[in-house]
Amino acid sequence: MADKIIFTGTTHVKGGPDGYARSTNDVLDLALPQPHPAAENLFAAAWSACFIGALELAARQRKIKLPANPEADTTIDVLMNDGGFFLRARLDVQVPGIDPVTARELIDTAHKICPYSKAVEGNIDIELNLV
Repeated sequence: MADKIIFTGTTHVKGGPDGYARSTNDVLDLALPQPHPAAENLFAAAWSACFIGALELAARQRKIKLPANPEADTTIDVLMNDGGFFLRARLDVQVPGIDPVTARELIDTAHKICPYSKAVEGNIDIELNLV
């Protein structure tokens, strides 16, 4: 069976002092004058949004009704050593109204579901925290 495309996001980015990022569906339109650390903020926002969706899916799969919307603060660090640049990530996830053991299980399951988590797993240091 062929892979089924669920959604495609396309964004055009221009560099330089008049730089910008614009999605073809007009959802995203940001000024990105250089130098600007936007890539890390955009990656953190995209990963967080995907992760929250994966967490909600994990809850539905377990037939758990979330009493409040989950939230995530995602930090992307760019580090440098003799080998060059690399990333590190920390996701601080809130799952209000759910006991800590269940919330932790949902976070761990979401990490296995989320395509962004899958893309970086084993490639960067990731810290997943229940806060």
